[in-house]
Amino acid sequence: MKWMLVVLVGGMTPVNTDLVFEKFADCMSAEEQMRKHYADAFEAWDRWAAENIPKRRDYSKARDLQARRLLANAGTCIPHGAGDQQPISSPPSSSSSPQPQPGASPSPQPGPRG
Repeated sequence: MKWMLVVLVGGMTPVNTDLVFEKFADCMSAEEQMRKHYADAFEAWDRWAAENIPKRRDYSKARDLQARRLLANAGTCIPHGAGDQQPISSPPSSSSSPQPQPGASPSPQPGPRG
């Protein structure tokens, strides 16, 4: 079985990376490297911010925001079918749903009530 690395941006929104691995351990290693890159980027930003943001309160707010932005991203490995698997169920055919006639005008919509 193959494994794909997916990034959960902000810990919630999945983003496909198209990175596919033969072994689960390799996928998890890539996820660990990704987390390290995010942590390194945060540390570099933090060093810059500590030198360039004069007010401690502004620095603290910016640091919290940057930490959420960078460190809230997480990776996970999911099974990846290489196209050799059959779908569990086929999608419904579109021939049973009514199709709009070409050249037909759209039906009028009711106006807002006031």
